[in-house]
Amino acid sequence: MTKQEWKNRTAVTEFILLGFGNGPEVDSLLFLIFLSIYIVTITANTFIVVLVMTNRHLHTPMYFFLGNLACLEICYSSNILPRMLLSYLGEDRSISANGCFTQYYFFGCLAATECYLLSVMSYDRYLAVCDPLPYPSRMDTELCLQLGAASWISGFLSNSILTFLISNLDFCGPNKIDHFFCDSFPVIQLSCGDTRVAGLVTSLVAAVCSLPAFLLTSSSYLYIIVTVMRIPSATGRKKAFSTCSSHLTVVILFYWSVLTVYVLPHHNTQTSPNKVFSVFYTILIPLVNPFIYSLRNKEVKEALRKQ
Repeated sequence: MTKQEWKNRTAVTEFILLGFGNGPEVDSLLFLIFLSIYIVTITANTFIVVLVMTNRHLHTPMYFFLGNLACLEICYSSNILPRMLLSYLGEDRSISANGCFTQYYFFGCLAATECYLLSVMSYDRYLAVCDPLPYPSRMDTELCLQLGAASWISGFLSNSILTFLISNLDFCGPNKIDHFFCDSFPVIQLSCGDTRVAGLVTSLVAAVCSLPAFLLTSSSYLYIIVTVMRIPSATGRKKAFSTCSSHLTVVILFYWSVLTVYVLPHHNTQTSPNKVFSVFYTILIPLVNPFIYSLRNKEVKEALRKQ
């Protein structure tokens, strides 16, 4: 494009989030569904955070990380769902360019942090189940704080360069994002400049953040399952296996959807399927995590009875 052509085109100052709606009736139904999901997500995760903080019996490494995960899910959902609900409540689906880049920044940071937290939690469970004798001395308070802080700091640093690259792309129209939030690839596709570097770096960072964490998490749970299968008691084996398998199912669902959207090389031609996959890790996982990881645990149920 020549310099004169650039001058004749207006830079985009806002984007339109198309979401899922195809009409007022569909929008109303989606609004009620996502509002219910948001209320349950915030209530359940807030409950976990408060319970872990106020009950001294839950001041253990496992519940420290579960409290961190619940706090993350609150931030995660609040970064996406309120703006999404407003778009379904009214006809205005616009979001400023700066607001869009800000939403993407926090989304990417929190997604990366969740990858790291899940791997830390799996490592904690691996030590507790597979090597229980030295576990209390290994996973002490100082190490828990270090691992928790490292997860948050690494997550927020990892997405900084991506946000910088995307926010510095040239946008001169169209400005309609075929998504329900400001995600990297749908935004990059709207740029009228060279997007090869931004697209490549996005896939590379996603792979670096998710693949090692996924391998560590899945291998830890597989070792746990193998150890659990050696438990002599059939009742204890069944109970432990049920808990570990549910954890592993959520982990696989989370990473499967993330890797499908960001790492597999077909995002340019399958925006709509990617939009559906995004629902798993942005909306459904924060909803089910407190029930899978916390509310089914014996210690949490005991703490509730003592409240």
